[in-house]
Amino acid sequence: MSINQLIVQNLKANIKHYYLYVFALMFSVALYFAFVTLQYDPALDQTKGSIKGAAALKAASILLIAIVAIFNLYANNIFVKRRSKEIGLLQLIGMTKTAIFRILSTENFILYFGSLLAGSFIGFSVSKLILMILFHVTGVDAIATLHFSTQALVQTLVVFGAVYLFIMLVNYAFIKRQTILSLFRVSTSTEIKVKRMSLTEAILGIIGICLVLLGYYVSSKLFSGDFTTMVELFTAMIFILASVIIGSYLFYRGSVRLLLNVIRKKKNGYLNVREVLSLSSIMFRMKSNALLLTVITTVSALAIALLSLSYISYYSAEKTAKNDVPAHFSITQKEDADKFKAALDARHILHKDTTIDVIQAKANLKGILATNMSGLMTDPGSMTLSVISDKHTPSYDMTPEQTMFTGTNDLLSNFMNFKDSGRIELGGQGVNIPLTYLGSKKQSIVSWYFTNGGLPTAIVDDSVFQRLKQDLIPSLQKQSSTYQGIDIVNPAELKTANQIFGELGFNHNERYDSRLDRTLGQKNRMGLIMFIVGFLGLTFLITSGCILYFKQMDESEDEKPTYTILRKLGYSQEDLLAGIRRKQLFNFGIPLVVGLFHSYFAVQSGWFLFGAELWTPMMIVMALYTALYSVFGFLSVQHYKKVIRRAL
Repeated sequence: MSINQLIVQNLKANIKHYYLYVFALMFSVALYFAFVTLQYDPALDQTKGSIKGAAALKAASILLIAIVAIFNLYANNIFVKRRSKEIGLLQLIGMTKTAIFRILSTENFILYFGSLLAGSFIGFSVSKLILMILFHVTGVDAIATLHFSTQALVQTLVVFGAVYLFIMLVNYAFIKRQTILSLFRVSTSTEIKVKRMSLTEAILGIIGICLVLLGYYVSSKLFSGDFTTMVELFTAMIFILASVIIGSYLFYRGSVRLLLNVIRKKKNGYLNVREVLSLSSIMFRMKSNALLLTVITTVSALAIALLSLSYISYYSAEKTAKNDVPAHFSITQKEDADKFKAALDARHILHKDTTIDVIQAKANLKGILATNMSGLMTDPGSMTLSVISDKHTPSYDMTPEQTMFTGTNDLLSNFMNFKDSGRIELGGQGVNIPLTYLGSKKQSIVSWYFTNGGLPTAIVDDSVFQRLKQDLIPSLQKQSSTYQGIDIVNPAELKTANQIFGELGFNHNERYDSRLDRTLGQKNRMGLIMFIVGFLGLTFLITSGCILYFKQMDESEDEKPTYTILRKLGYSQEDLLAGIRRKQLFNFGIPLVVGLFHSYFAVQSGWFLFGAELWTPMMIVMALYTALYSVFGFLSVQHYKKVIRRAL
C-alpha cells in the first residue's frame, strides 16, 4: 500500500470521529470570514453615524481567532494521542518519523483547508444575513447586500493558515520526542485515575465550595453600601473574581469527588451498574479534568453574564427612555417649544402639552439615607435636588410640612437607599425648610436634564415651592428652568414628529430630549455589543461543547473493554445507556450549572447599571445557552450508544 492510499484509508477510517471537529472549524471560519467582511462592507460605511463599531468588530475577530486556535490545538492534541498506537506501529514496520509526520500533515491539510474553504464559502453566503441581523438589532434603517471582499478572504486564509502551521509544529514536536514504547502508553496515560481520595483533597474540596460561596456573598454586597470607596470597590471585584475562579478549580478537583464519595459510602459500596458507569467514572476522572472544566465554566459564565447584561440594556431601552423622558419630547426653552408645536400643527399632528416649573434647591438627606456611600457620592448633607410644586401633580397632594420623591430607580436605590420615612431639609440662599419625607415613587415627572445625574425630584406644597423660588441660590438659578413636555396623541405619527424634532436641530441640544431618540440610541449601542458578544458566545459554546464531546469520545474508547465485560455478564444495551445518560448529565451538567450560577451572581450584583429589567432577559439568555449546550450531551450519548453496540 502506497502512502497516498494509506492517507485515503486513514481519512475514511477517522472521518466518523472528525465530523464534529470539521463542523466546529467550518462554523468558526464562516463566522470569522463574515465578521471580517463586515469591516469592509460598503453598507456599513454608509451607516457610520449610526454604528461606530469597526474597532469593536476588529477586537471581536481577534478574540475569535484566540478561541478557534485554542480549540484546534486541544482537539488536535486529543486526536494525535488517540492515534499514538497507530504512529507506533508505523515506526515498527520501518517508517521514519518524517514520513509519519508527512502522512499526518497531509491528512490534516485536507481536512483543515477543506473545512477552511467550505467555511469561507458559507461565511460569504451568510454575510448578508449577519449584516441584516446587525442592522435589525441596532435599529439601523439601511439595505444589506451580498458583498464579497477579497481582503476578507485573504485575511481569513492567512490567519487560519498560521494556526495550521502552529498545529503542525506541535505535532512535529510530539512525534520527534516520543519513543515507540511511549507511543503505545500515551493513550493509557492521558487520564489520572485516583482510586482513593486523600484527606488533603477532601479539605481542598471543602475550601473550594467555601470560596465560591464567599465570592457569591461578596458580590451580593458589592453595591449595598459595605464598600464606600472606589479602592474598596475595585478590591472587592478582584477578590470576587479570584475567589470564584480558584474555588471553581478546587470544586472540580476535590468537591465533586468528595460529594460523590459521600454518596457511595452511604450505599456501603453497593452500586448498581448505572451508578458504576456514572458516579465512579466521574469520581476517577474529574481531578484530571479540573483545569479544563474551570476554564470552560469561567468563560461560559463570562459569556452568559455579558450577553445577559447587554440584553438587559437592550430589552430595557424603551422603559429606561420613558423614565428619563416622561413625555415624547422635552424642551426647556419656551420659544423653541412654541416653534416645535407650530411645526406639529402645520403637519396636523395632534399633541398634548405639559408645562412644569422646576427649581434647584439645597437638600440635606442624612435623615432618610439608609446606606453609607460617602466615598462614592456627594455629601448627602449638601446635595442639590430638583423641586416641583404639587399643583402639577394632582395624584400627589402635599401639605406644607410634607414632601415626596419621584423618579427613583434601581440604580439609585442601590447607591442611595432611602428609608420609608424621615426628616429632610430643603433650602435656598437664606431659608431652610424642614419637611417630613413620605416615601418615593419610580414614576418620573420631569426629564433627565433636571435630575442632577439621576437624583430624584422632590414634590412639595405650592406655598413651599414659592418660598424656595423666591430665595434661589445664585449659582443654581441658571439650572432652574421650565420643563415642557409634548406628547403625540396618535402613536403612528410619532416618527414624523421625531423627524420634525431633528430637522429643527433640537436633537443636538443636550437640554432637549426625544424619547424615541433615546430608545434608538440605547438599542444602537447595546445592540452592537449584544451582536458581538452573542456570536462570540455562540462560538465558544460550540467549541467548548466539542471539546467536552471529544473528551467523552476519548473516554468511551478507554472504557470499551468494560462494556464488553458487562455485556458478556448479561447486561443489556439499555442498562448501560441508562448509566451513560446519567454520566453525561454530570459531565455536561456540572460545568453548565456552575457557569449559570456564576453568571447569575455576576449579573445580580450590577444589573441595575444597565437597565430596568432583570429576570426576563436573563432567563431568555440562560435558557437558550442551556438548550444549545444540551445538544452536545445528546451527541455524546449517541456516540456511547455506538461504542456499546460494538463492544460485544
